[in-house]
Amino acid sequence: MARQWRIEYEGALYHVMSRGNEGGIIVQDDHDRKVFLNILGKMCKRFNLEIYTYVLMDNHYHLLLKTTRANLSKSMQWLGQTYTRQYNLRHKRSGHLFQGRFRSFLVEDDSYLINLSCYIHRNPLRAGKVNRLVDYKWSSYLAYAYGKKSQEWLNTDPILSYYSKRKRNEEYRLQVQSYAKEKKKIWEDVSHDLFMGSQEYIEKMSQKFLEKGGGNKEVPQQKEVLKTENYKNKIFKTANALGFKMEVVRERGRVRDEDKEGRDILIYLLWEEGIYTNIEIGKLFGLGYSAISRRVGLMRPRLLKERKLKKKYRDASMLIKI
Repeated sequence: MARQWRIEYEGALYHVMSRGNEGGIIVQDDHDRKVFLNILGKMCKRFNLEIYTYVLMDNHYHLLLKTTRANLSKSMQWLGQTYTRQYNLRHKRSGHLFQGRFRSFLVEDDSYLINLSCYIHRNPLRAGKVNRLVDYKWSSYLAYAYGKKSQEWLNTDPILSYYSKRKRNEEYRLQVQSYAKEKKKIWEDVSHDLFMGSQEYIEKMSQKFLEKGGGNKEVPQQKEVLKTENYKNKIFKTANALGFKMEVVRERGRVRDEDKEGRDILIYLLWEEGIYTNIEIGKLFGLGYSAISRRVGLMRPRLLKERKLKKKYRDASMLIKI
């Protein structure tokens, strides 16, 4: 499984989920469920986390949480390892319990918390575990919808503060009941299988953490982010510096002789960067997959022999490279 890009910073909000290995169960009975929740509480204290919402299903779990330190990966790794050890010991088994790495979505701000908590709490209904959420006790729903006594580490205030003080449980309950209509809407704001937020937020976070981390093209999510409008703008600027217009090259199909060299340098640079596939590069230039392979094949030996061409290539690479 390709590893997920982890963005971590103080005060970050996350929707986290993890499934059993090969879809298998992670709890067999109520004892396991109590052990899991107990370890979850210890994780909060040990790593200084705030958990706003949770649901524990037979083969997976969901958490909505906030990190006060940049330590999501360490926290979730500790949770998985600690619970797996106790589970394996009790059930006389060995090996992995969870399926690879946990998944996480970075959440923009509090405005997404209500819909996310509704989505998380409705898991038992979607799975057919119960007909009414009030009958499922292995989530934080009863604390939100009925004011029931909850785990001491559960922090309901950030979400319930959006409702009137006297009727907040009833209002939240009604919100969850009507949430089925909102399910599609919330996932429209998910980008790159990583961010949950507005386009402005996604671009801001992408730029900030790609620049900070240098960009890793081996991480699929970073590779997708590198294909956003900001990177396309760099391509267009590099084309201008090489003396041709991307729009004209793509629309005409045929390229003037004086533009071919610049075009082929840019094609080679994009191929060398490895962010786009040959098919995707071809779409940028109005060419087919095989044509891109030919242009790359012709450019490589020329760069070894032609000094002026090599200088032109180096100047352009300063503009386009991550």
